[in-house]
Amino acid sequence: MLGLPGQWALRLRGKIMAKTGKRIAAAKANVDRDTDYSVSDAVKLVKDNATAKFDETIELALNLGVDPRHADQMVRGVCQLPNGTGKSVRVAVFAKDAKADEAREAGADVVGADDLAEQIQSGDMPFERVIATPDMMPLVGRLGKVLGPKGMMPNPKVGTVTMDVAKAVGDAKGGAVEFRAEKAGIVHVGVGKASFSQDKLEENVNALLTAIQRARPSGAKGTYMKRVTISSSMGPGVKIDTSEVST
Repeated sequence: MLGLPGQWALRLRGKIMAKTGKRIAAAKANVDRDTDYSVSDAVKLVKDNATAKFDETIELALNLGVDPRHADQMVRGVCQLPNGTGKSVRVAVFAKDAKADEAREAGADVVGADDLAEQIQSGDMPFERVIATPDMMPLVGRLGKVLGPKGMMPNPKVGTVTMDVAKAVGDAKGGAVEFRAEKAGIVHVGVGKASFSQDKLEENVNALLTAIQRARPSGAKGTYMKRVTISSSMGPGVKIDTSEVST
């Protein structure tokens, strides 16, 4: 009798996996892996295949023709998605005095200086974006080993080191997404939720592709956007025709 609960759990898990496998197989059957789709057609396929019981995140994955190890081939920037990301973003701001007040009024979730640094060093980071005024960077710089690997280190190139903290907080909460080419020139960015309308997802995708195209570094040679794929959390990837955005 003691073994029954475990056996029941295994059977249940097997049924769930079988059901999930059938759903994924059905989704893959709708996608021609050898075809590069238009943005509109790709978005429609991804939305149609997003049949999980939760609101799946829609993500773009780009393979760029750059080597981020070289300074003149770094790709990094920020894009204001016209329709937001579909999820709330918690923001921490390093600021003092009047700028701290501005950040709070703008809706920042955590505002501080030395106290915020101590909180981060202790591993308590209930936020996804960090913003800092320039005078706070000597303090924030000491947190590089903690914030850097999480992609949260403030940087003036993406507008997170600024005196206009109110605008930075508003942008972060209003749909601003950062993008950065990792090893092998890969970029991953969420562009919305499966519940978004077709038009809203298309607008977000096109805005991001335009922003990444404009961020093409001087050292990039040959084909810049080698491959662009869009997918939902649980769905197969759908290739986008890069000729629509490449120059």
